[in-house]
Amino acid sequence: MVHDRDGGRSNSCPILEALLRLQRADESVRSTTTRSGARQMNNVNPSVLAMRDTGPSPEAQITRDIVKRGIFVAPVLIAVSALLWGSSGAWSSAYGLGLVLCNFMIAAGLVATTARISYALMMAATMFGYILRLGLIALAVMLVRNEPWVDLLALGLTLIITHLGLLFWEMRFVSATLAFPGLKPVMERTN
Repeated sequence: MVHDRDGGRSNSCPILEALLRLQRADESVRSTTTRSGARQMNNVNPSVLAMRDTGPSPEAQITRDIVKRGIFVAPVLIAVSALLWGSSGAWSSAYGLGLVLCNFMIAAGLVATTARISYALMMAATMFGYILRLGLIALAVMLVRNEPWVDLLALGLTLIITHLGLLFWEMRFVSATLAFPGLKPVMERTN
C-alpha cells in the first residue's frame, strides 16, 4: 500500500534507507569514480595467484638444515659404501650424495625466489622444476655411468636412500604450524 507524504508515511522502508546510507558511507573504500563519472569497484579480494610472499623463507632454513644433516651423515654413508663396493662404491656414494644435496638446494632456491614474485610462478616452478631436476639427476648419472670409478648400484642406492632418509629425518624438525613456519623453535633448558 503506497501512502502519500501528506498522510505522514514515507514511501520507502527505513531499513532500506539505513542500508543505502551505510553503502554510501563505505563506498569510498570499495569503489572509485572514473573520469566519465561511472563507478568502478576495486578488487577487494585479489586472486591468490596474484599474491606474493614478502616474509622470511622457511624453505631456505629447512634446506640448510637438510644439508647440515647430509654432511653429518656423509662419512658414515661413504664408509659403508667403501666396505660393500670398494673405492668405486665410495666415490659413487660421494657423487650421489652431492647430487642429492644440490637437488635440495636447487629446489629451495626455486621456491624461495619465485614465491617473492608470485604464488602462480612458485607453483609452476615447483611443478616444472621437479621435472627439470629429475632430468638433471638422470643426466648426471648418464654422463658418468661408464666411468671406472662408478658403481651404479651404489650410486642408485645412495640417490634413493639419501633423498628419502634426509626427508624423513627432517620431518621430525619441521614445524607444521603457521605460527612457526620452517623449523620447530628450540626450547631452552633451564637448570
